[in-house]
Amino acid sequence: MLTHQSFLLTGAAHRRPFEADVTYQADGRAKPVLLFVHGFKGFKDWGHFPLLATFFAERGFVFAKLNLSHNGLVVGGTGDLEDLEAFGRNNFSIELDDIGQVIDALFAPGATPVPATEMDLNRFFLAGHSRGGGLVLLKAAEDPRVRALATWAAIAEVHPQWPQAVFDEWARTGVLHVPNTRTGQELPLHYQLVEDYQANRSRLDIAHNVRRRLRQPLLIIHGDEDETVSVAAAHALQQLRPDAELLLLAGTTHMFGGAHPWPHPELPAPARQLAEATATFFERQA
Repeated sequence: MLTHQSFLLTGAAHRRPFEADVTYQADGRAKPVLLFVHGFKGFKDWGHFPLLATFFAERGFVFAKLNLSHNGLVVGGTGDLEDLEAFGRNNFSIELDDIGQVIDALFAPGATPVPATEMDLNRFFLAGHSRGGGLVLLKAAEDPRVRALATWAAIAEVHPQWPQAVFDEWARTGVLHVPNTRTGQELPLHYQLVEDYQANRSRLDIAHNVRRRLRQPLLIIHGDEDETVSVAAAHALQQLRPDAELLLLAGTTHMFGGAHPWPHPELPAPARQLAEATATFFERQA
C-alpha cells in the first residue's frame, strides 16, 4: 500500500507558505528519493503528475513534488492558479531557493513526514519539466547532494529571447502579461524578473552552469514534436554536456500526452515511456 503525505514550508526569505508532498511504500526499507519540479504555469498536481508519483512509488522510490511558492496557487485554495499577484512577483532565484528548502527538509530528520529509515539520501535525484527542467539543472550545479538528474522537455536558457522593444516597454510599465490559454487568464510578470536575472546572472545562466559546474549524470528527455520548447533545446543541452544521455520520443508534444484535468486512471503512453526511462536511469546510479 502506498503512503501519500503533504507538508508545508514557509519561504525563509519571502515568508510565503508553500506545499510539498511525498508518495512512497512504507515498508521500512531505505529507498532512493526523487524530487520533481513543475514548470511555468504548472503545479505539483497538474494533470497526470499524481500518477507519476504513483508510478515511481510503486517502482521503489520516495517521490516528492512541490508547488513553487509563487506559482499562483494558495495553500488551502482552489488547487489552480488564483493568486496572480504572487505569480507576478515570482523569479528564478525564488524558485531555486524553494527547491533548496525542500531538499534541506528532506535531509533534515523529522522535517518531513517521511521516516529517515524509508529514505536512502545517498541516492537523491532531481527531475523537472519544462522551466522546472532548467531549474533542476541549475540546482544540481550548486548542490552536490544531488546524485543525478533528469530533464523532461527542459528549457536551455532562462532569459526570454524577446525583441528589445518588448523589454523596453516592460521596463517602462513594470509589468508584462502573458496568456494562460488553459484558463483564459492574463498572467502578470513584474519587471523584477528581469532585474533578478541580471543581478544573479552567474547563478541563473544554464549554459555556463551545465558546462562548468554540473558534474552529476544527466538524462535529457524531449518530445520531437514539442510545440512549446523546441527539441533544439535538448540538442543544445547535450552539446553542453556531451556525456548526457538523450532520449527523443517520437510524435510527442510538450506535456508528454497529458492534459489538465487528466480523467484517466493510467499515465498517457508518452509519459509512461518517460517514467520508465527515467526510473531505469536512476536505478543505474550506484
